[in-house]
Amino acid sequence: MLVACWSVKGGSGTTVVSAVLAALFARRTPHGAIAADLAGDLPAVLGLDGVAAGAGLLDWMAAGPGVPDGALDRLEVEVGAGLRLLPRGMGAATSSRAEALAAVLAARPAPVVADCGSDGGEAGLAVAAAASLSLLVLRPCYLALRRALDAPLRPSGVVLVSEQGRALGRRGVEDVLDAPVRAEVPVTAAVARTVDAGLVAHRVPRALQRALAPLAVAA
Repeated sequence: MLVACWSVKGGSGTTVVSAVLAALFARRTPHGAIAADLAGDLPAVLGLDGVAAGAGLLDWMAAGPGVPDGALDRLEVEVGAGLRLLPRGMGAATSSRAEALAAVLAARPAPVVADCGSDGGEAGLAVAAAASLSLLVLRPCYLALRRALDAPLRPSGVVLVSEQGRALGRRGVEDVLDAPVRAEVPVTAAVARTVDAGLVAHRVPRALQRALAPLAVAA
C-alpha cells in the first residue's frame, strides 16, 4: 500500500501528517511501515540526527536502472516500534526514474507513507499519482485552495489542518476541489511541542491519533 501526502504550499503540515500516519500504520501491520522522505524534513520530525546527510531515495534514482529494487532495503533507517525511514538523500533527482521509484515503493510488502511535500519534484508527483491513497494536506486559506485547483494532480482525499478564525471550512473545501475531506487535524500547543521535540513517532498526540487513525487501515 502506498499513501502519498502532498501539498501545494509550504508549511501546510505535510511532514507531520506523513510521520503520524506512518507511525500508526507501523503499529497495525505485521510488516511494520516505511516513511519515505521526498521533502527532506522527516528525519527532524522523527528525531533522527545526521540521517539527512546520508544516502537515500534521490541517490537510488541517480544511480540509474542498473541498481536493483532491493537496494532500497539497505537505505532504510530504523526509527523504532516497527517504523523505518527511507531518507531523501543527497543525490540529484532524475526525472526519468520517478515512475520507477513510485512503482518500487508501491510494491513493497509494508505500507509506505511518502512525504512528497510541496516541492517533491518529478519524484513527488510520480509517487502521488501512483499512490493508492493520495492525500492533499491543506490549510484552510484561499491562496492554498487556488493553488490546489491549478495543481497537476487531483487528490483522492484532503487532510484539512484546522485553524481557528478561518472563514474557509470543510464544506467549502470539498465543494471547490470536488474531493472529500478525509480528516481534520487540529493545530494545538501539544502537537507543536511533540513535533518540536522530535517525538512524533514514539508519542503521537491524542488529537492526531483521533484525526488520522481512520486513514491508517491496511488495504
